[in-house]
Amino acid sequence: MAAPRPAPRTVPRIVIIGAGIVGCALADELTVRGYTDVTVVDQGDLYRTGGSTSHAPGLVFATNAAKTMSDFARYTVRKFGELRTADGRPCFTPVGGLELAAAPERLDELHRRCGWARSWGIEARVLDPNECAAAHPLVHPERVLGGLYTPTDGLASALGAARAQGEAAVLRGARFLPRHRVLDVETAAGRVTGVATDQGRLAADLVVCCAGMWGPRITRMVGMTLPLTPLAHQFGWTGPVPALAGAPAEALHPILRYQERDLYYREWFDRVGVGYYGHRPMPVDPDAIGAPGPAADDTMPSELPFTPADFDPAWTDTLDLLPDLAETKVDEGINGLFSFTPDNMPLLGESPDVAGFWVAEAVWITHSAGVARAVAEWIVDGTSSFDLHACDVNRFQRHQLAPSYLLERDCQNFVEVYDALHPLQPMEEPRPLRLAPFHPRQEELGAYFLEAGGWERPHWYEANADRLDGRGITPPGPWASRYWSPIVGAEAQITRERVAMYDMSSLMRLEVTGPGAEAFLGRMTTGRTDRAPGFVAYCLLLDHTGRLRGDITLARITEDHYQLGVNSPLDLDWLRRHLPADGTVRVQDITARTTCIGLWGPRARDLLQPLADHDLSNDGLRYFRCARMYVGEVPALAMRVSYVGELGWELYTTPDLGLRLWDTLWRAGRAHGVIAAGRGAFNSLRLEKGYRAFGTDMTDEHDPYEAGLGFAVRMAKGDFLGREALAERDPAAATRRLCCLTTTPDPADTVMGGEPVYLPENGGTAAGYVTSAAYGHTIGTGIAYAWLPAACAEPGTRLEIGYFDRRIPADVAVDPLFDPEMARLRV
Repeated sequence: MAAPRPAPRTVPRIVIIGAGIVGCALADELTVRGYTDVTVVDQGDLYRTGGSTSHAPGLVFATNAAKTMSDFARYTVRKFGELRTADGRPCFTPVGGLELAAAPERLDELHRRCGWARSWGIEARVLDPNECAAAHPLVHPERVLGGLYTPTDGLASALGAARAQGEAAVLRGARFLPRHRVLDVETAAGRVTGVATDQGRLAADLVVCCAGMWGPRITRMVGMTLPLTPLAHQFGWTGPVPALAGAPAEALHPILRYQERDLYYREWFDRVGVGYYGHRPMPVDPDAIGAPGPAADDTMPSELPFTPADFDPAWTDTLDLLPDLAETKVDEGINGLFSFTPDNMPLLGESPDVAGFWVAEAVWITHSAGVARAVAEWIVDGTSSFDLHACDVNRFQRHQLAPSYLLERDCQNFVEVYDALHPLQPMEEPRPLRLAPFHPRQEELGAYFLEAGGWERPHWYEANADRLDGRGITPPGPWASRYWSPIVGAEAQITRERVAMYDMSSLMRLEVTGPGAEAFLGRMTTGRTDRAPGFVAYCLLLDHTGRLRGDITLARITEDHYQLGVNSPLDLDWLRRHLPADGTVRVQDITARTTCIGLWGPRARDLLQPLADHDLSNDGLRYFRCARMYVGEVPALAMRVSYVGELGWELYTTPDLGLRLWDTLWRAGRAHGVIAAGRGAFNSLRLEKGYRAFGTDMTDEHDPYEAGLGFAVRMAKGDFLGREALAERDPAAATRRLCCLTTTPDPADTVMGGEPVYLPENGGTAAGYVTSAAYGHTIGTGIAYAWLPAACAEPGTRLEIGYFDRRIPADVAVDPLFDPEMARLRV
C-alpha cells in the first residue's frame, strides 16, 4: 500500500519482538520505507506463533467511536484486500457487517453508530427488519427491530495476512527467526543496544515490542510498565447448520453482531462461529502464559480450555435471536486470550526512559495494518499521518499504571466492550482517587461528580437547584440529558451575571526552570517567551511538520521559572524528549503540589480585590498577566486568564492551603451572589466563547491555520519547532476548517460530538463531523464545532447534522459567538 522510498543514508538495525499480525505488518511497512535491516524474532513457529493472531476469528469492522481506530481499520481493509494467502486466496473477504438490534435502546445506538461511520467516511445505513432478513438467511425479521449494515466490513485470514506481509518484508531484506526466545533487551546509557535470545545476541539500534499478551514481560526488561491485561474470550463452532447447507464458499453473508447480548457470529461454510463477551472476566497473568510447545504437539498458549457453563447464557440468547441454530449445537470451543487496556486503545510509541525501545501492543486484527503503518511512519519520519495522541503509550497518569488499577479497568473494559457507552459516562471503580483539597465543601454543596484522569470533577451542584426559578432551562433530548441537570444552565447564566468559583485542580501543570528555560520554551512553542516576568501567553506545541502537538498556557513567573498549563502527560513527555543535553532546563509535573480555583464573572474583581494585597484594576493586573499575592492569609499565584470568557483569575496555591482559599473566597463572595459551578457550565461557556479543546476539537492531524489558531503563531519571533513547515503554507489556503455551527434554539436539538455533518443536497455522504457541542445557555442556541471542507466553511452556509435518525439544521457562524470584542475579559 505504501509507495516505496529510497533507502535512508543510515539504516538502523531494528529488531521486532513478535511475529504475529502486528510484527509482520510492521516489518512490511518499515521495509517498504527503506528500513530494510529488520529482524523479527518469535518464540513460536512462523506464522502460527501461538499468540492471539493464531486463533483470531478474523472479523474486521471499521465503525468505532474513535476516528483513529476507524482510520486504522479502513487502511487494514484496503491493504488486506490486496494480499493473498499462500494458496492464492484473498486475505480479506468483504462480506459486510450487520449489527442487530432487538431492543429500542439498541436501535437508537445503531443510528448513533451509523453517524460515526458516516463521519469517518465509512459507507453505512440502518436496515429495517425485512432488509436484515434479506441480508442473512439466519435472521428472522420478527426477532429484530433493525440492523446497521456496513458493506466494507468482512473477514480476514489473519495467518494468511501475517504470512503475506512477512514474506513481502523478507523479499526486501528482512529476516524472520522462529523459535528464538527473548531473554533480555540490552541497554547502555539509556539506549537500546541489542536483544539477547536463547540462540544468541542480536545487535539493535531500535527494538519494537509486538509481543501481544507477552508484552508486559518484554517491557519489564527495560523497566517499563505496559498497561495491558490478557483476558480470555469465548469462541465456539457449531456443527452443520441446515439453513446453510451446501454453502459454496467460506462465507457468503455479513458478519452478525448482537451487541446488546455481547455476541457475534461468522460463517464457516455450513457452520457458525459464535463469539461471546458476556461471561465473567477471566484475566490471566502474563507471567503465567507459557511458550509454544514443540511444533509437533501444536501447543497454543493463547487458547485456554473452553468453559461450557460460562457459555450457557450465550447459547440461550443465540437461539432467541437465530432460532435456526436450534438444529445444531456448539461442538468445540476455546477461551482465547486477547489484550485489553485501561481505555480500550492501543499502546504505541517509544519508551520515555530508554531511547530506541518502542511498543506496538494491544492491537486487534481489525486495526493491525493501520497501526503498523502509523508506527512505521513515526519511526521513519518522526510523525505519523494518523492521529496518535489517544494511542501513545505515554498518555497515562502514574496511578493508572498501578497493578490493581490495571486489573480493575481492563476487566471492566472487557465487560463493556459491546456496551452503548455515553460520552460522559465515568468509570465506576476504582473511585475516588484524586481529590481537590476543597472536596469536602463540594460534597456539602451536593456536587455531582464525574471522573477525568482520576480526578473527581463537579459537573454541577445541587445547592444551585433553588436558582432555577424563572430561567426557563429546558432539557435537551434523552441522550444529551444523561449526566446533565438544568442546574448546568443556571450555573452558566449566573457565571455571566455575577461570579462563580470553578474547581480547576485537574488542569495539569508543569514547571520549567533553569537558565536555559527561556530559550528552550522559545524553541518548543509558537509564542514569545522573552517577555518580562508576569507575562502570560496562549501558545502551541507543534511537531516538525507544523501539526499540532498541544495547546498550552505559559506564564513567566521569574527570569528562570515558567509555569505551564498543559493537556496531558503527553505534553510533559514531548517537552522532556526535547530537553537540551547540557542540563540547563528542568521540567517537572507540579499538579499534585498545587491546586487551582477559577474565579470568574463580572463581579469577580469586586469579590477578590478586598481580599488581595495587589492592585487588581485593569492597570494593576492586565488581561494575560500574572502576579504573586496574598488572598487573605493564602499565598497565591493569580493569572488573569479565563476559559469561560469572563473577567477573572485562576488562583493557584498549595494543597495544604486550598481549603482555606475556598473558604476565604466563599465567605467574601456571599455578598456578591457567588456560586460554585461545574464542568457542565464550563463546557457550555467555553463553546460560546469559541475556545478549542485539544484532543477533542483538534488533534495532531491538524495544523494551527486549519484549527483557527493562527493568532497563536508568532512567526516574527524567530525559529521554533514547526516554523519552517508553516512558513511554506498559506493560511488562507487550508483545505479544511474547524468551524462554529449554530443549531436551533430548541435544546432538544443539542448534539454530543462525533455526528456527521451534511450539505442538504448531498444525501448520505457526510461533508464533515462534529467535534464537541453543547447548548449555549446564555445565547439561547445550540453550538457545535465541526471539521468541514473549506468550501463549506463560509459563514451562512446551511448544513445538517445527523443526530440518531434525525437531521438537525445548522448554520456556519462567525466565532466567537459571545463577546467577540473581548470587552468582558479586558474590563
